[in-house]
Amino acid sequence: MATEKLAARNLCETLYSDHHGWLQAWLCKRVSTAHDAADLAQDTFVRLLSRPRDLSAIQNPKAFLTIIAKGLMLDLQRRQRLERDYLDALAALPPALHPSPEERCLALEVLRQLDSLLDALPPKVRLTFMYSRIDGMKQDDIAQLLGISTVTVRAHLARAMRQWVEQQDDDQK
Repeated sequence: MATEKLAARNLCETLYSDHHGWLQAWLCKRVSTAHDAADLAQDTFVRLLSRPRDLSAIQNPKAFLTIIAKGLMLDLQRRQRLERDYLDALAALPPALHPSPEERCLALEVLRQLDSLLDALPPKVRLTFMYSRIDGMKQDDIAQLLGISTVTVRAHLARAMRQWVEQQDDDQK
Protein backbone atom coordinates (compact mmCIF):
# COMPACT_ATOMS: atom_id res chain seq x y z
CA MET A 1 0.00 0.00 0.00
CA ALA A 2 2.76 2.46 0.95
CA THR A 3 4.65 1.49 -2.22
CA GLU A 4 1.57 2.26 -4.35
CA LYS A 5 1.19 5.69 -2.72
CA LEU A 6 4.86 6.45 -3.27
CA ALA A 7 4.63 5.40 -6.92
CA ALA A 8 1.53 7.57 -7.42
CA ARG A 9 3.29 10.50 -5.75
CA ASN A 10 6.37 10.06 -7.95
CA LEU A 11 4.19 9.90 -11.05
CA CYS A 12 2.34 13.04 -9.95
CA GLU A 13 5.68 14.80 -9.42
CA THR A 14 6.70 13.82 -12.94
CA LEU A 15 3.39 15.07 -14.34
CA TYR A 16 3.85 18.30 -12.39
CA SER A 17 7.39 18.92 -13.62
CA ASP A 18 6.49 18.00 -17.21
CA HIS A 19 3.16 19.86 -17.49
CA HIS A 20 2.78 22.53 -14.79
CA GLY A 21 4.25 25.34 -16.91
CA TRP A 22 2.13 24.41 -19.90
CA LEU A 23 -1.03 24.14 -17.78
CA GLN A 24 -0.48 27.50 -16.11
CA ALA A 25 0.11 29.18 -19.48
CA TRP A 26 -3.03 27.51 -20.85
CA LEU A 27 -5.02 28.77 -17.86
CA CYS A 28 -3.59 32.30 -18.17
CA LYS A 29 -5.32 32.58 -21.54
CA ARG A 30 -8.67 31.61 -20.02
CA VAL A 31 -8.95 33.32 -16.62
CA SER A 32 -8.85 36.95 -15.56
CA THR A 33 -5.54 37.05 -13.66
CA ALA A 34 -2.19 35.28 -13.59
CA HIS A 35 -2.78 34.73 -9.87
CA ASP A 36 -6.00 32.81 -10.60
CA ALA A 37 -4.18 30.78 -13.25
CA ALA A 38 -1.41 29.89 -10.78
CA ASP A 39 -3.96 28.88 -8.14
CA LEU A 40 -5.95 26.78 -10.60
CA ALA A 41 -2.83 25.04 -11.88
CA GLN A 42 -1.82 24.21 -8.33
CA ASP A 43 -5.36 23.08 -7.45
CA THR A 44 -5.38 20.83 -10.52
CA PHE A 45 -2.40 18.90 -9.20
CA VAL A 46 -3.82 18.82 -5.67
CA ARG A 47 -7.00 17.33 -7.15
CA LEU A 48 -4.89 14.87 -9.10
CA LEU A 49 -3.13 13.76 -5.92
CA SER A 50 -6.42 13.24 -4.11
CA ARG A 51 -7.79 10.93 -6.83
CA PRO A 52 -7.87 7.25 -5.94
CA ARG A 53 -7.15 6.15 -9.50
CA ASP A 54 -3.94 4.76 -10.92
CA LEU A 55 -2.13 7.71 -12.51
CA SER A 56 -0.05 5.42 -14.70
CA ALA A 57 -3.23 4.65 -16.68
CA ILE A 58 -3.37 8.23 -17.96
CA GLN A 59 -2.66 8.05 -21.68
CA ASN A 60 -2.90 11.76 -22.51
CA PRO A 61 -1.75 13.83 -19.52
CA LYS A 62 -2.52 17.21 -21.09
CA ALA A 63 -6.10 16.20 -21.90
CA PHE A 64 -6.57 14.75 -18.43
CA LEU A 65 -5.17 17.86 -16.72
CA THR A 66 -7.30 20.07 -18.98
CA ILE A 67 -10.48 18.27 -17.91
CA ILE A 68 -9.65 18.78 -14.23
CA ALA A 69 -8.65 22.42 -14.81
CA LYS A 70 -11.87 23.17 -16.74
CA GLY A 71 -13.95 21.92 -13.82
CA LEU A 72 -11.95 24.08 -11.43
CA MET A 73 -12.37 27.08 -13.76
CA LEU A 74 -16.14 26.61 -13.71
CA ASP A 75 -16.05 26.48 -9.90
CA LEU A 76 -13.99 29.69 -9.83
CA GLN A 77 -16.37 31.46 -12.21
CA ARG A 78 -19.37 30.40 -10.15
CA ARG A 79 -17.71 31.64 -6.93
CA GLN A 80 -16.80 34.95 -8.58
CA ARG A 81 -20.36 35.41 -9.87
CA LEU A 82 -21.75 34.62 -6.42
CA GLU A 83 -19.37 37.09 -4.80
CA ARG A 84 -20.29 39.79 -7.35
CA ASP A 85 -23.99 39.26 -6.73
CA TYR A 86 -23.48 39.46 -2.96
CA LEU A 87 -21.43 42.64 -3.23
CA ASP A 88 -24.03 44.18 -5.57
CA ALA A 89 -26.74 43.37 -3.03
CA LEU A 90 -24.64 45.00 -0.29
CA ALA A 91 -24.14 48.11 -2.40
CA ALA A 92 -27.90 48.52 -2.60
CA LEU A 93 -28.18 48.67 1.21
CA PRO A 94 -27.97 51.90 3.18
CA PRO A 95 -24.41 52.39 4.53
CA ALA A 96 -25.61 51.95 8.12
CA LEU A 97 -26.57 48.35 7.30
CA HIS A 98 -23.28 47.37 5.65
CA PRO A 99 -21.57 44.49 7.43
CA SER A 100 -18.01 44.72 8.70
CA PRO A 101 -15.23 43.26 6.51
CA GLU A 102 -15.11 40.21 8.80
CA GLU A 103 -18.87 39.67 8.49
CA ARG A 104 -18.64 40.02 4.71
CA CYS A 105 -15.87 37.43 4.56
CA LEU A 106 -17.86 35.00 6.71
CA ALA A 107 -21.03 35.57 4.68
CA LEU A 108 -19.16 34.93 1.42
CA GLU A 109 -17.73 31.71 2.82
CA VAL A 110 -21.20 30.50 3.85
CA LEU A 111 -22.55 31.44 0.41
CA ARG A 112 -19.76 29.46 -1.26
CA GLN A 113 -20.49 26.45 0.93
CA LEU A 114 -24.21 26.70 0.23
CA ASP A 115 -23.54 27.03 -3.50
CA SER A 116 -21.34 23.94 -3.37
CA LEU A 117 -23.99 22.03 -1.46
CA LEU A 118 -26.78 23.02 -3.84
CA ASP A 119 -24.67 22.11 -6.85
CA ALA A 120 -24.08 18.61 -5.44
CA LEU A 121 -27.76 17.88 -4.75
CA PRO A 122 -30.09 16.13 -7.20
CA PRO A 123 -32.57 18.59 -8.79
CA LYS A 124 -35.69 17.69 -6.75
CA VAL A 125 -33.73 17.64 -3.49
CA ARG A 126 -32.22 21.03 -4.40
CA LEU A 127 -35.64 22.51 -5.21
CA THR A 128 -37.16 21.11 -2.03
CA PHE A 129 -34.35 22.59 0.07
CA MET A 130 -34.57 25.97 -1.65
CA TYR A 131 -38.36 26.17 -1.37
CA SER A 132 -38.16 25.28 2.31
CA ARG A 133 -35.10 27.19 3.51
CA ILE A 134 -34.95 30.13 1.12
CA ASP A 135 -38.62 30.72 0.22
CA GLY A 136 -39.96 29.57 3.60
CA MET A 137 -42.60 27.33 2.07
CA LYS A 138 -44.38 24.69 4.15
CA GLN A 139 -43.72 21.03 3.43
CA ASP A 140 -47.30 20.36 2.25
CA ASP A 141 -47.08 23.26 -0.22
CA ILE A 142 -43.72 22.01 -1.54
CA ALA A 143 -45.14 18.51 -1.97
CA GLN A 144 -48.09 19.85 -3.96
CA LEU A 145 -45.91 22.12 -6.08
CA LEU A 146 -43.41 19.35 -6.96
CA GLY A 147 -46.01 16.58 -7.24
CA ILE A 148 -44.43 14.45 -4.51
CA SER A 149 -45.59 13.29 -1.09
CA THR A 150 -44.92 15.17 2.13
CA VAL A 151 -42.90 12.16 3.30
CA THR A 152 -40.68 12.56 0.23
CA VAL A 153 -40.30 16.27 0.97
CA ARG A 154 -39.12 15.39 4.50
CA ALA A 155 -36.71 12.80 3.07
CA HIS A 156 -35.30 15.35 0.60
CA LEU A 157 -34.83 17.92 3.36
CA ALA A 158 -33.15 15.34 5.57
CA ARG A 159 -30.80 14.39 2.73
CA ALA A 160 -29.90 18.03 2.08
CA MET A 161 -29.24 18.64 5.76
CA ARG A 162 -27.11 15.47 6.03
CA GLN A 163 -25.00 16.64 3.10
CA TRP A 164 -24.68 20.09 4.67
CA VAL A 165 -23.44 18.58 7.96
CA GLU A 166 -21.05 16.25 6.11
CA GLN A 167 -19.72 19.19 4.11
CA GLN A 168 -19.18 21.18 7.29
CA ASP A 169 -17.33 18.24 8.85
CA ASP A 170 -15.16 17.89 5.73
CA ASP A 171 -14.37 21.63 5.73
CA GLN A 172 -13.28 21.47 9.37
CA LYS A 173 -10.76 18.66 8.74
